Amino acid sequence: MTTRIFTIPTHCKAGVVENEGPDFRVRVEDVPVPEPGPDEILIRLHATGICSSDIHTMQGDLGMPPMSTFGVRSPGHEGVGVVVKAGANVKNFSVGDRAGVKPLLDTCGSCEMCCGEREMHCASGVHTGLMRAGTYQQYIVSPARYASPIPDGIPDEVAAPIMCSAATMYRSLVESGLKAGNWAVFPGGGGGVGIQGVQLAKAMGIRPIVVDTGASKRQLALDMGAEAFVDFKETPDTAAEVISIADGVGVHGVFVTAPAAYKTALSYIGNRVGAVVMCVGLAPRGSMTVGGDPNELIFKNVTIKGTLVGSRKDVAAALDFARRGLLKQICEVYPVDRLPEAVERLRKGQVAGRMVVKFDTD
Repeated sequence: MTTRIFTIPTHCKAGVVENEGPDFRVRVEDVPVPEPGPDEILIRLHATGICSSDIHTMQGDLGMPPMSTFGVRSPGHEGVGVVVKAGANVKNFSVGDRAGVKPLLDTCGSCEMCCGEREMHCASGVHTGLMRAGTYQQYIVSPARYASPIPDGIPDEVAAPIMCSAATMYRSLVESGLKAGNWAVFPGGGGGVGIQGVQLAKAMGIRPIVVDTGASKRQLALDMGAEAFVDFKETPDTAAEVISIADGVGVHGVFVTAPAAYKTALSYIGNRVGAVVMCVGLAPRGSMTVGGDPNELIFKNVTIKGTLVGSRKDVAAALDFARRGLLKQICEVYPVDRLPEAVERLRKGQVAGRMVVKFDTD
């Protein structure tokens, strides 16, 4: 087999953060290309998704140390590309292989969380785009053991959001325990994370209802498999409408991807016994609460549960849905020079579905 050889530049384009905090700005500049260590791979990214979590990271509103604490200027955690250089100890990737970078760049690999099913909760986890340079940077270094292989046949613009949003929703759907035929409501389901959940739910036999607003989100939700769309700006009683659709009883699961929906999440359950509220979307620290009358929770056997992001296994499973055509492109594609514009649109809530930046697109 002939080994591919890539010409690696000294510098590459990256979206970097200025004035980190509530009034942050993003601009594109040239930054040095990093050198992989003996256990690392250097990936030339073809595409990166833009996630709401990136906005939180740049604003610094999650109660975590700011990016600057770690000397990081480029956020992002949904990257796919090709390996252009591999360290001397790397055995699982070769130069020319496709590879993906996730919200976690690495974990310790040996704690209770890593040895079980919750590696994303590893206390020693390295967070991409916060503790190490993220996927807004075209060339990025990743520990080879934790990078994700990307199967052939999945376009970059589909694979990139799977690294976070689709894998996150797959994890939440699995942990919810919902079964085929159950009703699930996605408040904010016309957004980038929720619409991935709608597609996955449909593929798993779960019956999705989307609560959101606007004609573009309605069309997207219905095209991606939602059985119903409830526009919260046009519907006098959104919860009553959702309950009516869900057999007049209420949904089996509520998947909250839009933080503003936490305050009404329990209302969609109606009289359904054994329902679950899955907390998925991150909110600014201290800004939201979820709860209700404990007697109601007791009599209805309600579960309120949070999930973080997907594991390597979850990412592989979500990629397989895409390989089989069950996760489709739900993104607008931008060239890297327009990355600041894309970030601002997401920041203002002007996006239906997801946005992906392609580094090699004019």
